[in-house]
Amino acid sequence: MATVTKAFAYVRVSGKGQVEGDGFRRQEAEIEAYAKGHGYEVAHVYREEGVSGTASEADRPAFQDMVSAILRNGVRTIIVEGLDRLAREYRIQESLLIYLASKGIALIAARTGENVTEAVMADPMRKALVQIQGVFAELEKGLLVKKLKVAREAKRAAEGFCEGRKAYTKESLPEPHRMALEAIRKLRRVKPGQKRKSYVSIALELNSMGLTTLKGGTFTGTNVQSLWFRYRAFI
Repeated sequence: MATVTKAFAYVRVSGKGQVEGDGFRRQEAEIEAYAKGHGYEVAHVYREEGVSGTASEADRPAFQDMVSAILRNGVRTIIVEGLDRLAREYRIQESLLIYLASKGIALIAARTGENVTEAVMADPMRKALVQIQGVFAELEKGLLVKKLKVAREAKRAAEGFCEGRKAYTKESLPEPHRMALEAIRKLRRVKPGQKRKSYVSIALELNSMGLTTLKGGTFTGTNVQSLWFRYRAFI
């Protein structure tokens, strides 16, 4: 029996009007056809709705959610219809590919069948960039761990203890959280027969409404889901 490898599909449309068009359906059909013919099972489809092809990974909520899921669950392959669906601008393509390669994630273009990250690693110069990014990622992580350890030790020495972040109560819930939760509750309501919106879709709507996270940042599918499950009982 042939071995089946799990993969994630990544699809993107740049305009809000394209979300309801056939862009997603066309991309998903191409990806599914490639997967079936080459021993892959599409475990989940990540839809980047209304995101420009020139946006970096920081401005792609579905991309962030996908990479986060990959690093948690062991899926190591992403299939896109073509590189233009990953990004239209070469600089952004290169940045995203180097990022994926540094995490050991394979990206396959269904239209050509090319393992793009494998091709990146075959190029000595691009491989060096991947390795440099990996080194700096590890260095950054190490410095952060050390910084947190020093802070905990300083607080413990000064106060005799060092506890984690306190959970909010219903009364102490910050106003940005309360506003976001109220909006999430409304956006999650569905009529019989309707499909509930994804957390990524909700995040995009919260951002378009001008709502922000507690630190003033934009919402992603991941932090919307976390906020909802942690504090939904408070509203």
